[in-house]
Amino acid sequence: MDRDAISTLLQEVAAGRVTPDAALEVLRNLPFENLGFAHVDHHRALRTGFPEVVFCQGKTVDQVAEIVANLTQSSKGILATRASEETASELTRKFPHAEHNRLARTVYVRDPQAEPSPGTGMVIVLSAGTSDMPAAEEAVVTARAMGARVESIYDVGVAGIHRLLAYREKLDDANVIVVCAGMEGALPSVVGGLVAAPVVAVPTSVGYGASFGGIAALLAMLNSCASGVTVVNIDNGFGAGYAAALINRLAPDT
Repeated sequence: MDRDAISTLLQEVAAGRVTPDAALEVLRNLPFENLGFAHVDHHRALRTGFPEVVFCQGKTVDQVAEIVANLTQSSKGILATRASEETASELTRKFPHAEHNRLARTVYVRDPQAEPSPGTGMVIVLSAGTSDMPAAEEAVVTARAMGARVESIYDVGVAGIHRLLAYREKLDDANVIVVCAGMEGALPSVVGGLVAAPVVAVPTSVGYGASFGGIAALLAMLNSCASGVTVVNIDNGFGAGYAAALINRLAPDT
């Protein structure tokens, strides 16, 4: 439940259209609900501005479906990440307005009453290669779910730097830039040296043996000499998209 929902409920009580007992029934599961296998956080949107996100990996299909169903009772727009095909199939069956992104492995159960919005501000998501797109798409889905306007530019890595430079003017329009790269992880440093916006770097587990499953890219990004580059965990497109959306909200033109 978010601030708008609680404000509306209180106004209904004040106007006499909803009884105090009925309002208490609506609020009884705040701040969380114990499902036995999970404590569902109905209060998170009030604290952070966005509902609890469901991390599906390691959960059964039924567990994910029950958690999402409970969250939709109190919040609008529920995001599930790292969803298997089986889990995604169940969620899209139960929630007709759910949007499944196979590449990102996400399911977004959007509010059926909400009108589609282009979002606010500007978040740009870059990938060094096509192989980095799963992490990049996870960032895109997350930032959009949080209300940001997002544009993606893929396969512009340092092996052909002219591809990146072709988008120089677009990069200058961004409030924040997410950069996903594997191999040697050089792209965030290059981007950080070109723009005034903060850069959120995502090391991916893409590369040959000496990349050590993304550790090489992670260390390269942590050691970047470009100012304004921050780094999330390996393949953590969700964390990057979430951080980018929060930064985007703070920008004066959003």
